[in-house]
Amino acid sequence: MNVHIASPNLKMNTYLRQFAEPQGYLDFARFGPVSAAVSGRMAESARTVHTQSAGGLQQLEALHGQARGAVARLLEAAESEVAFVSSTSHGLFAAAQALSHRAGVVLVPRSDFPSNIYPWLRAAERGGPQVRWIDGPVTADTIRPLLDGQVTAVAVSAVDSFTGVLAPLATIKELIGPGRVLVVDAVQALGAVEFDVEAADVLASGGQKWLRAGWGAAALLVRDRVSGMLAPGLGGWSGVQDPLDGQPHPHPPLPGAAAHTLTNPDPAAVAAYGVAADLVLQMGIRRIQSRITDTLAALLDTAAAHRAHVRDPRPGGGIGSFSIPGANPAGLHQSLEHAGLTTTIRDGWIRLSPHASTDPQIVHVLARVLANQSQPS
Repeated sequence: MNVHIASPNLKMNTYLRQFAEPQGYLDFARFGPVSAAVSGRMAESARTVHTQSAGGLQQLEALHGQARGAVARLLEAAESEVAFVSSTSHGLFAAAQALSHRAGVVLVPRSDFPSNIYPWLRAAERGGPQVRWIDGPVTADTIRPLLDGQVTAVAVSAVDSFTGVLAPLATIKELIGPGRVLVVDAVQALGAVEFDVEAADVLASGGQKWLRAGWGAAALLVRDRVSGMLAPGLGGWSGVQDPLDGQPHPHPPLPGAAAHTLTNPDPAAVAAYGVAADLVLQMGIRRIQSRITDTLAALLDTAAAHRAHVRDPRPGGGIGSFSIPGANPAGLHQSLEHAGLTTTIRDGWIRLSPHASTDPQIVHVLARVLANQSQPS
């Protein structure tokens, strides 16, 4: 099942007024400038802890509950299946350690972003499942030959941070079956595109990119259906029952995703995350994705029209990459920056990642820069 929201009640122009990033900002895969609503929540949280004591703490705790409810709706999950940690990496390390009591193998894409590589390598070093690499694109065809009786988990990104290709999570989950755990890094998808969230057994996603919630909090989803396969590997005092009741420790773990939390998360960051999730719920992810997809397609078509090699013309996610044959990638990146276009350069490729708030007319700026690149010196 895809992440989707029915009956959005925000008009697009109202939604767009939430944002104030520079016109040429095309780097949401690195960081998403926050909305006015998130900025306001951050400021209010700061005032709360500045001027109030116990009452302020209670307010923030109430906002934690609201945030968890919003994220649960966004992920089509029960609230008990959602917890908050500090970052995507934190959540993935929790997942790796939750599986480290089981011998076997975890399949990991060799070319994935490092946040989905090092948790599994570190767990393997400490006796957890050994890493078996997935080479090439993440598809059923690349995974199927690697499956055997040793494989206990598959860990992938919902959207590839370099190519923008959307992973076929539902197909992968069907292939690996209910006896194996599908772990998903969703930071390049959540808030930007529909994806097969129901297929994810465990999911981690920070809010600093497409969700536009800032740093400091990440959602950790742990489905009840895999709870019996996991141990609370990073579960700290916040993940156990009645930790301060005066009884000797250890205490039993909490039910649900909370069992995998190390300590209480930053309440202000969680509150901001909840506001960002609620804004996506109100707007509707399909409407957000439609604008992202249209703008990205126009940018990539413009690049192709100026002799660029486009990595994946229709990647599925909000990320696209191109290069100009014979051009100096660093020089091209600098030219784009001088023209007011904020992009990322990765391994000689220019990565573009617009959002719904990106002005579609920015394609004309890109065209001018690329036209100058084509002129003889």
